[in-house]
Amino acid sequence: MTVLPETARQIDTRVAQAQADGHTPSLVVGVVRDGTLAHVAVAGEHPRPDVDLQYRVGSISKTMTATLIMQLRDAGRLALDDRLEQHLPGTGVGALTVRQLLGHASGIQREPEGDWWERAAGVDFTTLLAEVDADKIAYPPHRAYHYSNLAYGLLGGLLERLTGTPWADLLDERILTPLGLRRTTYAATEPYARGYVVHPWHGTLREEPRTDTGAMAPAGQLWSTIEDLGRWAAFLADPDPAVLAAETLTEMCAPVVISDLDSWTGGHGLGLELYRDGERVYVGHGGSMPGYVAALLVHRSTRTAVVGFANSYGFPITGLGRQLLTTVLDAEPAFPQPWRPATAAPDAESGELTGRWWWMGTSLDLSWDAGDLVAHVRGERVSRFTAEGTDRWRGRSGPENGEILSVLRDDNGRAQAVDIATFVFTRSPDEVP
Repeated sequence: MTVLPETARQIDTRVAQAQADGHTPSLVVGVVRDGTLAHVAVAGEHPRPDVDLQYRVGSISKTMTATLIMQLRDAGRLALDDRLEQHLPGTGVGALTVRQLLGHASGIQREPEGDWWERAAGVDFTTLLAEVDADKIAYPPHRAYHYSNLAYGLLGGLLERLTGTPWADLLDERILTPLGLRRTTYAATEPYARGYVVHPWHGTLREEPRTDTGAMAPAGQLWSTIEDLGRWAAFLADPDPAVLAAETLTEMCAPVVISDLDSWTGGHGLGLELYRDGERVYVGHGGSMPGYVAALLVHRSTRTAVVGFANSYGFPITGLGRQLLTTVLDAEPAFPQPWRPATAAPDAESGELTGRWWWMGTSLDLSWDAGDLVAHVRGERVSRFTAEGTDRWRGRSGPENGEILSVLRDDNGRAQAVDIATFVFTRSPDEVP
């Protein structure tokens, strides 16, 4: 799928203007729709970007670290509310939980000890762990949102302790290879863009070091291309179940903490940042390392995303990405899915339940779809129920997710009412159950 020519023109113009205004040597932005890279906009000549040119993704690496954690959770190797002490004994922060660390709700400080880790070579995990003690906790858990790179260094060590496999090898085995991310690598691999700081007064470039961050790699080490990052965005919109279950990814997109308590425009899930833009919520992450910035923003319900790279520190790429994603969604709303007739009629029990029911003047319409009951309350709130046994259905989506719909029958065995979480609906608005 491609974007319309007029949309492509808007994107290209905004990217060109952003590169000129932001004084970045090169800028590349990709639009992903329905699992494919639908449009690529480039600007700048130092170097001229293309889909196979590597940039550093920075903290977008955290989204993959979080996915590895959730894989282990789904396999029963850990629980999100496990204390760190259960898997990494002996630290001074062992009471913090996996969930708190994933969601930046633990209160642990942002960085490890020593030189600023983004510009200095990293230490091994044993050294990192030895420098972590109770003084590293800045706030009690859940007191406030507090972004922490250190939290993800600890999660990377937890992964290695549980699996016996170094983080980089685990990542390659469980994410990069299965998803075909062949140009996403631990270290820079030619062709790659050099990263710079642009002098604010005379526009000259200072090339930045490309350090190996060691034990902090799970927080921000990786390199990738616009093509590979687009594939990762497509995964976050519609995951491959061989890598991660769809319901697990949806769980990762639920807020653990709101980062903007004044207007609720941002928050953090389990490894994913959440951004509100009007009535839409985007998921993804920003990234920065010396000389590089990156953006990943996904609108899951429409399977649309924007990804981007620039090779100068401080360029506002996440804001640009949000603007461009909104531009695409406003200009090209999702095309409605066509209605298709059912291929089979419901069985007798399901068919008997379809139609309109009432509770205190509130209408409940039950329809049948592919073996499920679909409930519409006042034509607005929609929930789907799946049969669990005779006269018993379990909510699987919508406001009644997890609740039970029970069928109440009269002495002749006819369905007299349906009980949804103690709200009893009858066939007549005048009837009292």
